Amino acid sequence: MTITPVLLAGGSGTRLWPVSRKSFPKQFAPLVGDDSLFQASARRLSGPRYGAPLVMTNADFRFIVAEQLDQIGIAPAAILIEPSGRNTAPAILAAALRAAETDPDAVLLVAPSDHVVPDTEAFGRAVDLGLPAARAGRIVTFGITPTRPETGYGYMEAEGGNGGEGPLVLKRFVEKPDAENAARMIAQGDFLWNAGIFLFAARTMVEAFETHAPEYLGPVQAALTEARMDLGFLRLAPEPWDGLPDRSVDYAVLEKAGNLSVVRYSGHWSDLGGWDAVWHEIQRDEPAERGAVVDGRSTAIDCDNVLLRAQDEGIEVVGIGLRDVMVVATDDAVLVASMDRAQEVRKAVSALKAKGARQAEHFLRDHRPWGWFETLALADRFQVKRIVVNPGAALSLQSHFHRSEHWIVVSGTARVTVDETVTLLTENQSIYVPLGAVHRLENPGKVPMVLIEVQTGVYLGEDDIVRYEDVYSRG
Repeated sequence: MTITPVLLAGGSGTRLWPVSRKSFPKQFAPLVGDDSLFQASARRLSGPRYGAPLVMTNADFRFIVAEQLDQIGIAPAAILIEPSGRNTAPAILAAALRAAETDPDAVLLVAPSDHVVPDTEAFGRAVDLGLPAARAGRIVTFGITPTRPETGYGYMEAEGGNGGEGPLVLKRFVEKPDAENAARMIAQGDFLWNAGIFLFAARTMVEAFETHAPEYLGPVQAALTEARMDLGFLRLAPEPWDGLPDRSVDYAVLEKAGNLSVVRYSGHWSDLGGWDAVWHEIQRDEPAERGAVVDGRSTAIDCDNVLLRAQDEGIEVVGIGLRDVMVVATDDAVLVASMDRAQEVRKAVSALKAKGARQAEHFLRDHRPWGWFETLALADRFQVKRIVVNPGAALSLQSHFHRSEHWIVVSGTARVTVDETVTLLTENQSIYVPLGAVHRLENPGKVPMVLIEVQTGVYLGEDDIVRYEDVYSRG
């Protein structure tokens, strides 16, 4: 019997701003290596031990999830769309109930999709250690052997855990400690970092909710029963879901349960919970002189213990005489902070939201199910965009009340509908879309199609759109 991975792919990752934002959070970005964290997680939980993954995400990320899985050749068992974020308790219960529909004894491995675990086989061996306990009705957690007195993680105390792998009896959870208590627990030796990874039989988790958090069962079951398929995604019903308490599975169930075990994992692990963690990760793989971690678009001169990162082409970051500083630049925002204050980056997001800055949550590049676009210039009464449409994809059939558009094809082939006329355009050809015209843009080719769009009008907001047909079922 194979294990069903459950990948949790929600969250906003504010501590890794400006690269991670609400519209495109850290799990979908290639922060270390070529794959995104989500793709690396999906690869790690694939192979002979595992069946097809079940993914829990939200409506905004559903096409990103599907596209990134397709890019690495992994077909999901299902992608469940949560109507709203309610933390991990209802998400994990929904996955357990879904699996129990066909096999109550199905074993699930729940994991966040934004962690770094480079040694796939070592982690697989830890899963193997926990499997008999999970099949015997235990809820198995995975504890990371601490390497420092970290105050940013929760801890777990394992009975007889000083050096043992497990499965060990899990005595208790400990909230994020202060520095003194963290050092004491590290010295004691039987405390592990809580990685938020769980292995259990579907039946076991459902019974745990029945006993310790029964208020979740009815609404989550109703959300599943009333769910509807939408372009291959399973949309959970919003009405029963939206009233659920916002709690983690630890708080709602696990801290009260008596059938918990923990497997110690001593391999490398990181939740990339801040830019200091990214610095440590890159430094671990490629030790840099004087700790000056830079990318190909950054230059460090006489710097010690710094992270210099230029996220976008066309940007060069240069540091001179810096000590214990991180600098992260994107095409529309720059973060400069002391390395020891990495956990406070979320305060920058709050401050930007308070002043109404778009950069708090959104990028210039906006991902869509058909591809993406980015704003190149924006001023009163005009906007210039670069639009990239994936092969075989199409925008909705639509019209605008307040703007007209000029389209110039840069590469690839575009099929353009304007009212009753359909035109095929190739590189360096253009077309005008008058205000109010019903139009559609499609890519009939086998390579991405790139065009420049020039909008003119009194209002240029994305909400000035009337959709008549949409293959992606957007309103």
